[in-house]
Amino acid sequence: MSDTTALPAAYEISCDPGRLDPARIHRWLSTDAYWALGRSREQQDRAIEGSLNFGAYDRTSGELVAYARVVTDRATFAWLCDVYVDRAARGKGIGTALVEAVRDHLGPLGLRRVLLATDDAHGVYAKAGFVPLGDPQKWMALGPGELR
Repeated sequence: MSDTTALPAAYEISCDPGRLDPARIHRWLSTDAYWALGRSREQQDRAIEGSLNFGAYDRTSGELVAYARVVTDRATFAWLCDVYVDRAARGKGIGTALVEAVRDHLGPLGLRRVLLATDDAHGVYAKAGFVPLGDPQKWMALGPGELR
């Protein structure tokens, strides 16, 4: 496992659902995240409700500056998704520290696997120990067109 990136002192990470800002999360994801463009607020709220959520917050203002969501049974499997850092907070190591905090939080659960998908942030996830699937030909998926 890789070393842990220091979160800048001006920020803190929490998985307290009461601290989340669902409207801000929805705005970020539905308007600026290629994987969630156009996602409805209702759909995003359901996703938050059914997931383990992490936020990075400005210690002074309490403002949410980054978000990550984990879909998990807390026993065998987890999927890390919806990782987003506010454009104004990027370049400070917050995203890497957030992903590492998620990894460290999940570690004691004894999960067999944590998956994620990304088009453009492989370097961020590699710093937290993620590697490409060893046997991708074993994996299959149902897409939106197959779900009835």
